[in-house]
Amino acid sequence: MAGLYDELLVLLHGIWSRRWIALGVAWGVAMLGWLAVALIPNSYESKARVYVSTQSLLEDKVGITQVQSQQELERVRSTLASAENLEKVVRETDLSQGVSGPRDVAAKITTLRENITVMAQADPSMIDISAKSADSSLSDGANARIAQQVAQKLIDIFQEENLSGDRTQTRQSLAFLDQQIAARGKQMEAADQRRVEFAQRYVGLLPGAGSISQRMDAARMEINQIDSQLVQAQSALSAMNGQLAGTPQSLPGVGAAGGPSALSQAQSNLAGMRARGWTVDHPDVIAAQREVDALRRQGGGSAGGGGGTPNPAYLSIKSMQAERAATVQALSTRKAQLQADLNAMMAKQVDEPGIASEQEKLDRDYEVLKTQYDKLLADREEIRLRGEVKSETGSVQFRVINPPSIPTAPTAPNRPLLLLGVLIVGIGAGVGVAFAMGQLKGTFPTAARLERAIGLPVAGSISQAVSATQVAVEKQRMKWFAGASGGLAAVCLLLIVVEFVQRGMA
Repeated sequence: MAGLYDELLVLLHGIWSRRWIALGVAWGVAMLGWLAVALIPNSYESKARVYVSTQSLLEDKVGITQVQSQQELERVRSTLASAENLEKVVRETDLSQGVSGPRDVAAKITTLRENITVMAQADPSMIDISAKSADSSLSDGANARIAQQVAQKLIDIFQEENLSGDRTQTRQSLAFLDQQIAARGKQMEAADQRRVEFAQRYVGLLPGAGSISQRMDAARMEINQIDSQLVQAQSALSAMNGQLAGTPQSLPGVGAAGGPSALSQAQSNLAGMRARGWTVDHPDVIAAQREVDALRRQGGGSAGGGGGTPNPAYLSIKSMQAERAATVQALSTRKAQLQADLNAMMAKQVDEPGIASEQEKLDRDYEVLKTQYDKLLADREEIRLRGEVKSETGSVQFRVINPPSIPTAPTAPNRPLLLLGVLIVGIGAGVGVAFAMGQLKGTFPTAARLERAIGLPVAGSISQAVSATQVAVEKQRMKWFAGASGGLAAVCLLLIVVEFVQRGMA
């Protein structure tokens, strides 16, 4: 332990003996370091905090969700540092001074992009905007003023992008959709015209809509339905024929006792039916009218006739038989017509097998165009409604919480700390140089070190004798050394004081 202590004393003595060299190196390093610190431009930063709310009562009703609004807000925030927006900042602030061409604007934009920050907080509605200015060619006051102007302009652009960007985007989207709708409309007209021409050439034989195969299937289904109805009608007609065969055509006449004639009775029945509100198309009214007409042709059906009176039941059954026969005839005619059309269409398919595929292609193209057209119309209406909701209901609420102010103190560099650090580095450099020189010199401060170096015993050593004059000179040198050392510390303190004074003046 004593050896280490002796070694430490030897080292300190070596450094102390070269203290003037150490002090000179410290002064040199400190002056160079302080000059470098002085050349570092002050960086002034202006900060602002804004609140953006995207809540609206109508948003969910028209399909604008909170997630979509936040995504749009994030889009605007990420594009705030675009070249177009930064060019606006350059041209509308004091940064425009000294700009002579596009190259200068591009350089300003590059520097500005590195010095602005747009950051969202934990609450996505809170956004911090900060801008720095550290132009060495400008004064501190100018840099502070430019930082505040840049932050304010970024807020203005942010608000403009949120409030008017949606309107611009809506107009552009609507214009694009209008063009697409007009184009699809023309394509639909052309496709529909081709379908009409095809129908005039090939599909006019069968009624209805759809492809040829669909129309043929519809015709076959209708023929099957007619067959079923025809069987029922023929059965009803056969039943009427059997019933008519078992019904006499006339009944024995009423005697001369003055009973009413058959014609009078038939007319009375007809009048009673009309009195009940039955129309002339009612089956019973038609049968009664036919009975009256038949009795009139037979001479009135009086009681004095010798052949008896016509049977009303027979006349009614006869009328119903005629109706059933007409129904059977109509169904047969319709079936024959459909069968003929179906046969003709089948013959066309045999002669021209590409008809069905051509019509399917035409129908498919038309349906695709119609689906796209309907979707474009729906999208256009939805976008228009969303745009009106955002612009009319004020879905985006923008409020500046902390407006940007002109900074009074630079944020960087921390010049007082740097000045003190340079002083410490200078002192350390001086001590290090003195220590290195002590190690490089070929002297031996103690007899023990000389013994270790030469490997021989040392008989003794002679102490240095100092005269009174030398002592006085050494004291004077100590005063000079103390003054020089204190001057170094005083210069550092003076520079720190000047820095704080400059900050106050800025």
